[in-house]
This record gives sequence, C-alpha cells and structure tokens, in this order.
Amino acid sequence: MSKSLVLFCDFDGTITEKDNIVAIMRRFAPPQWEALTEQILSQQVSIREGVGRLFQLLPSSLKQEIVDFIVEDAVIRPGFAEFVRFCRDEGIELLITSGGIDFFVEPILAPFELNVPIYCNGSDFSGEHITITWPHRCDEHCDNDCGMCKTSIIRRYDPDRHFRVVIGDSVTDLAGAKIADFVIARSLLAQKCAELGLAHRTFATFHDVIDIVKDLRTKQEVGSP
Repeated sequence: MSKSLVLFCDFDGTITEKDNIVAIMRRFAPPQWEALTEQILSQQVSIREGVGRLFQLLPSSLKQEIVDFIVEDAVIRPGFAEFVRFCRDEGIELLITSGGIDFFVEPILAPFELNVPIYCNGSDFSGEHITITWPHRCDEHCDNDCGMCKTSIIRRYDPDRHFRVVIGDSVTDLAGAKIADFVIARSLLAQKCAELGLAHRTFATFHDVIDIVKDLRTKQEVGSP
C-alpha cells in the first residue's frame, strides 16, 4: 500500500520571495538588528531567543504600520496559487509551517483562502514593545529551542504511513529536513542538503514544486489519503 503524501511548506523566503522578518527589521528596527540576525543564522543563538529579541526592538504602537508595510512589500513566489489548487485538487495534505509571526503571516496569506493548517508564532502587543509568543514550542524530542518547532509537527505523522516532504529555504528548515523523507529546497537549505547528503531537489518557483511533487508521486508510489 502506498504512503500518504504530506507537504510541510515554509513561509518566509519560500512562499514569499523575501524573508519578511528581515524586511520588517530593515524598515523599522534600530541598527543592532543586523548583528542579532547574523547570530540567528549562524546558530549562535536559538531561533526562539533571537526572534524574540528582534521583535522586542520594535514598539507595539507600530503594529498597524508594520502590517500595512509588509502586506504591500511581500512578493508571493510565482506558482503558489496554482500549487495550492494542485494540492486541493489532488487531495494532497498541505501544512504551512512558518517561523514567522501570526500578525503578518495571516494577512499575507488571506487572499489565497487557504483551508489548510497554518502553524506559526504568535504575538502580544499589550506591552510597550512587541512580544512574540510560542504556541508550537519544541516537544520532548527536540532541544533546538526552535520557537515554532517544525520537527514536532512533522513527527505527528507516522513515517510508516506518510511520505513527509519539507519545502523550504533556510536554516530554520534544516532540522525538519533531516527527519523528512524528501526535501524541496532553495538557497541555504539546498546547500545544506547537498552537504549532508539529504535526498532533495531544488526549486525556483512553485511551478517547479508541482513538477517535483508529481515526480515523487510516480517514483515513490505515494498518494493522497
């Protein structure tokens, strides 16, 4: 019996062409955001600690200005609407697994009327500065202090029954890529997959992703539930 295909799709730098947290920091944060971001990317600080500290640099009073800016600034990677339709038509399970924050992830994705789970971090604007909340923290099997723990979500799907595919671009997707059955990668994640010998293919647009998923269904004998 074939395994059920499930796709775990990153948001920043994957669905969107740019990293939205970086775009927000570049526009609104004081200069120290750059050094802190470098510490996150080089894994000197955990994602949860680093992202939490980044948003603490921003006053809560900027919420609407930030939302208006990022909704206007974000560019959706070509083919995403077709990819969503493809998954829906083919009965392929799709989850959005994002290290982004609800207050910008949700409005950016709203036009697509996604009827799929969206896992991301939360936000609290009740204090003087923006506080990030962590509704999907690491389970007992992960000590990476991820914030939004993608491996915890992936582990909910039994590998004996599911063919688990990660779609992503950065270091925040690497832990998930290591336990997935296959990775569809670009940018830094593609480089890391090559270095580690992880089964993967690269993509530039979601038209590429559709073609790769079609190939996987043929070659791996995976299907829909």
